[in-house]
Amino acid sequence: MESYENLLAAVAAPEGGRPVADPATGEEIGRAPEHGAEDLERAVAAARAAQPAWEALGHEERSRLLNAAADAVDRSAEALALLISREQGKPLNGPGSRFEAGGVAAWLRAAAATPLAPERVLDDESGQATLTYRAAGLVGAIGPWNWPALIASWQFGPALRMGNAVVMKPSEDTPLTVLALAAIVNRVLPEGVLTVLSGDGGLGAALAAHPAFDKIMFTGSTRTGKAIAASSAGNLPRLTLELGGNDPGIVLPDADPAAIAEDLFWGAFINTGQTCAALKRLYVHESVHDGVVEALAEVAARMPMGPGVEEESMLGPLTTAEQFRIVDGLVEQARAAGGRLVTGGDPDRGAPGRFYPATIVTGLPADAGLVVEEQFGPALPVLPYTDLDEAVSQANALDVGLGASVWSGDVERAKRVAARIEAGTVWINKHGTLHPMVPFGGVKGSGYGLEFGVEGLKAVAVPQVIAA
Repeated sequence: MESYENLLAAVAAPEGGRPVADPATGEEIGRAPEHGAEDLERAVAAARAAQPAWEALGHEERSRLLNAAADAVDRSAEALALLISREQGKPLNGPGSRFEAGGVAAWLRAAAATPLAPERVLDDESGQATLTYRAAGLVGAIGPWNWPALIASWQFGPALRMGNAVVMKPSEDTPLTVLALAAIVNRVLPEGVLTVLSGDGGLGAALAAHPAFDKIMFTGSTRTGKAIAASSAGNLPRLTLELGGNDPGIVLPDADPAAIAEDLFWGAFINTGQTCAALKRLYVHESVHDGVVEALAEVAARMPMGPGVEEESMLGPLTTAEQFRIVDGLVEQARAAGGRLVTGGDPDRGAPGRFYPATIVTGLPADAGLVVEEQFGPALPVLPYTDLDEAVSQANALDVGLGASVWSGDVERAKRVAARIEAGTVWINKHGTLHPMVPFGGVKGSGYGLEFGVEGLKAVAVPQVIAA
């Protein structure tokens, strides 16, 4: 079993570089290398040189190597999980860093196992036509800081499976995790097919605008996604943009508050609320509103918050100082506007760790900042409604549409409501649960393109029709 110290030493800059601190303590854990334009050019050249031979290996051999990469992740999973906890902040346990490290291996194996056979689209007296998919070529991927290892695997796993070479740029807030993951999987992959470069936003902008890339993948904010789409336009690479969300949930009057409370809680507070497809605003029928609020508060009261490396922690710190400021500001704005903090709020603003208590707020108008702005943290507004049509209208009112959920004792009724919601995914009696075989993507300001499953493989390939 690999040690955390050895894994960190393999990727951290021996001197200089960008300091990376533990968000739970403020302690520096290491320094990330600062790559620049020359490093990008070298990575591009190596990837372009390696890609044809990688594609020529064929699906079976590439899948074998992806499975070997997943085995390598399993062997280093505990060290990787500890690095995630120290750099990003999420707890080791629950839906935390051990869950994330295990998810990397699972998603790599899913990418290897997903079939994508040629499709006969025409076969009659007029002729035959077969639709196939081949590698796009060179894929550039830019990742976020909230699930750094897992989302990296969502990007490079399918891309490698389809025969592409990949150059990745992780968030400057969590570079060590992605550098470490690449070091692990590159023990079994051919040289040059996967390269991770660590740097600031300027490096990401250079990657997005580089003419060598045939496909760009980005997970992050809507604002940055728009900038990437604009900067890449001159080169016309294919794009997958998984952007911000402000996911609504609608609780119908027949829901049982006690039965749904824990799933509601984790739908909103997984990763301390720092998840694109987390539940971020909850509309509850007035007949069960108070019961849902009370049950949520009870769950929040028994979820310990602390440093990610402590085994008992279930909620961790906010990863960045900027995110702490945003959450704190929105909650204080809600309080000033007459919102009632049922639980949470009032963080220790002078502490070295960026801990913000799980916060539930009621009594807000539909246009409150905490409702209409993506808080991306542990603060959930709960709003009562009487008319379902109005609740659906409020759910659809914002220019985002990543996920949503409907909660009811009548699943068929919930499905009918779900069909009226403008979101890429609508869950029933759960929120934010992803599966490697189920396509995932957003609408409106939440971006476009699909990841996971067969559709995810197609998204990192180019279609070709052979007609006779």
